[in-house]
Amino acid sequence: GAAPATQRTRRPLLPAAAQSVPYLDAPPEPLQFHRDWIAANKPCIIRNAFSHWPALSKWSPDYLREKVGSKVISVAVTPNGYADAVNGDRFVMPEERQMSFSSVLDIIEGKVDKGGGVFYVQKQCSNLLQELPELTADVQPHIAWMSAALGKLPDAVNFWLGEANAITSMHKDHYENLYCVVSGEKHFVLMPPTDRPFIPYGLFQPAVYHQRDDGEFEVIDQSDSEMVPWIPLDPLNPDLERFPQYRRARPLHCSVKAGEMLYLPSLWFHHVQQSHGCIAVNFWYDMDYDIKYNYFQLLEALCEVTRST
Repeated sequence: GAAPATQRTRRPLLPAAAQSVPYLDAPPEPLQFHRDWIAANKPCIIRNAFSHWPALSKWSPDYLREKVGSKVISVAVTPNGYADAVNGDRFVMPEERQMSFSSVLDIIEGKVDKGGGVFYVQKQCSNLLQELPELTADVQPHIAWMSAALGKLPDAVNFWLGEANAITSMHKDHYENLYCVVSGEKHFVLMPPTDRPFIPYGLFQPAVYHQRDDGEFEVIDQSDSEMVPWIPLDPLNPDLERFPQYRRARPLHCSVKAGEMLYLPSLWFHHVQQSHGCIAVNFWYDMDYDIKYNYFQLLEALCEVTRST
């Protein structure tokens, strides 16, 4: 039957003992990393992988103010901390606000009345290189052993900085992701691609938050946009009456602390929280669209068929 079949599909990916994400104590050799982790599509946390970055000791609020304080960057603002997430029957994106870096630091340090909302520097699309090139000398343009393992350079290098209640809702990416925490810590909920049958999807009208002059947020539909497929479930508080299949999912929880790097494999579902003022840099390498991707597409198609019957 279908249930034993889905159990069999994920057994090789996650042995029964794997209740946690394994640690590596040093950056790996490219061939070893490809064989043991990328090809196996398994996450790990790597220690001492970027201990040589000046960012680890330099990126204090004072240094960042001096270096990039006057730079104008894109900041996501939401009423509840959930940017790009389902709210009722809408998929709601954040208000994108252009702000100076120092004004973002003022908000995070509690030096100003921010007038409502939750602030998160999270604009992917290589925002470190595009918006904050002055900081690139403090990190690396790419991770050499990962670039060698995959035979390519990253598509994007992203900078993340936000408040404690800024949350990334459950989703997956078509990227091999190296997530480096520079200060503070990030909390991940991870689920393998083989849990796809137990993870609910819906189609939602896209919309955007907008903060009115009175400080209240409104939701404005993007009526000319196509419906967005997204996961309406919160893994921290799952509605099992509405989504009973989710009982069979096997979430992994891990915390990535300052100086640690998470390898988040392509197509793994992830939900992210952070400590207040946490700073991180991540590297997105495009995944290989190989036979594993074809099988994942087949799994997605089977989920769609069974959902509609």
